[in-house]
Amino acid sequence: MFCSLDELKTALGDWIKNWNEQARPFKWTKTADQTIDRICRYCDRISGPGH
Repeated sequence: MFCSLDELKTALGDWIKNWNEQARPFKWTKTADQTIDRICRYCDRISGPGH
């Protein structure tokens, strides 16, 4: 998708600028503990054989 690091950096900068121009509040729907538990389960799943 990106042929160089400069292209990637430009695309990210453009995305950030656009996001900030149309900023909207983000509402968390999970507690920190629920989020961490989910991440831990994911890490356990991908760290096994075959990954």
